[in-house]
Amino acid sequence: MQKPDIRAAHLFAYLYDKEMRYRADEPKWEDRDRFVLSKGHCAPGLYAALAYKGFFPVEDLKTLRHIGSYLQGHPNMNTVPGIDMSTGSLGQGVSVAAGMAKNGLIPFASTFAIFTAARSLDQIHTDICYQNVPVKIIATHAGTSFGQAGSTHHALIDMACMRTLPHMTVICPCDGAETYHAVKAAYDIEGPVYIRINRGFDQVIYKNVDDCKFEWDKSTLMNDGTDITVIACGSCVFEAMQAARIAKADGGLSVRVINMHTIKPIDREAVLKAVAETRRIITVEDHEVMGGLGSAVAEVVAESGKGCAFKMLGHQNAFSTIGLQEDLLALAKIDANGIAETIQEMMHADFEADDDWADEF
Repeated sequence: MQKPDIRAAHLFAYLYDKEMRYRADEPKWEDRDRFVLSKGHCAPGLYAALAYKGFFPVEDLKTLRHIGSYLQGHPNMNTVPGIDMSTGSLGQGVSVAAGMAKNGLIPFASTFAIFTAARSLDQIHTDICYQNVPVKIIATHAGTSFGQAGSTHHALIDMACMRTLPHMTVICPCDGAETYHAVKAAYDIEGPVYIRINRGFDQVIYKNVDDCKFEWDKSTLMNDGTDITVIACGSCVFEAMQAARIAKADGGLSVRVINMHTIKPIDREAVLKAVAETRRIITVEDHEVMGGLGSAVAEVVAESGKGCAFKMLGHQNAFSTIGLQEDLLALAKIDANGIAETIQEMMHADFEADDDWADEF
């Protein structure tokens, strides 16, 4: 069952009602929490939150984008009470966050994953990672989760970009509960962190937050098995678990499913254990197969010197098309049926028959 879409208005309402410290009658209070809206065209939602919390009269909302109104399409910190940073190009909040971090704060910055990787990469490289400041980036609408928006808004390269940056930790949670734990963990992780999430329609794996036992530097075993291992991240974890059930029902196969939520640093121990015990590995990600989860796992396997049958599922050096995410996952064969089909194919794949690996270390 799909959960309701989480809108920016929900985020504003929660932050200003439950979490943030501020004084509406003293907008420049030094000890306030700062909220920087990099996505300027979400301004109406932020204006509404500020108005209903007393920063300015609610009736002024009716002047939105009128000539002469202080409530324009992009917030202006010089004219609107409660606005801590004027907005401009998408992703500029990354540089603002870097400045905050240099002054002792731990900022969380968020925008679409494709804008983070493609538009803000220079700022992340130089302002954040080069200086190793603790900016925590929440990249939304990852993979093909923004389906109907098309190729320009699909993020299929972001993990590859972020993995190569020194000091950066890369996390790709499987659902809302795991995202909750990832965000809390990010606060304590030293240096910059990149958390990759979808649009808000993810299938629910953990019904309650407490059901998710999250260790940011350790993968999670979702299903044990001895015939083959499927290593997945993000929304593909649910699909991999469904594929394991299909493989068991149709062919009696025992499929190990690993939720590799942290791509960097990767859980090398879990990968090598899977290679040693199942000898067949499939990686699944809603991302280009180059540079993402598949590449990270392949690097561990190659460096170990151990032989195994190996297959990377994801987007194969191609832009995605326009459509619903479930259809795009099926097209890339990274939905449950596509993964189950690959599991059957991999059971016939050859690998080194010698089980004595004592001479391979």
